[in-house]
Amino acid sequence: MSNLTESILAAATALSEGGLLSPKEFLHLASRAAVDQALSRLAKEGQLLRVGRGAYTRSVAGRFGTRPPSMESVIDAITAASGEVVVNHGAAEANALGLTSQVPTRDVFLTSGPARKLQLGERVIELKHGNRWQLVLGKRQAGRVIRALGWSGPQTSPAALRRLTKQLTPEDWQDLLSVRKMMPTWMARVVSEAIQG
Repeated sequence: MSNLTESILAAATALSEGGLLSPKEFLHLASRAAVDQALSRLAKEGQLLRVGRGAYTRSVAGRFGTRPPSMESVIDAITAASGEVVVNHGAAEANALGLTSQVPTRDVFLTSGPARKLQLGERVIELKHGNRWQLVLGKRQAGRVIRALGWSGPQTSPAALRRLTKQLTPEDWQDLLSVRKMMPTWMARVVSEAIQG
């Protein structure tokens, strides 16, 4: 086993669940082509998982064999490594907030980074580039509400926001008010009317 392969496997072993490896981490040991080839070979041998372009992780050993890392751990690793904001899509937020019983069939997230797809075993995670207003409050409750309202649309948002009133604290309302200028016009109107009503 080469020094490069040993170094890659040592780095992979040190990762927490969902942690990501990039070819750029090993360029001090070999050329980019050699690093890419070593990572590709380790993925083919099952020692690493290729999550996406230039992103690798390790499988997690459990009682019933190995499995891909959890989707949440990979999303957290992307956030930590790149500084991107990554949040649930509006459909998932609407379901989590009880606005719809429809469970999204695809794993879709909004990101401040580039759009791309990640592969975790059989599971495909889609990262879509989000608008600034969809990402502004991140994972805070008011941010989740904004994404759920965006998914609901102008016609059903007033009723949706009324249903959420009991779940929102005064701080959540203050957060919503503080970012009205960034919202689409129809959503800013819905929030303003809910506050006045």
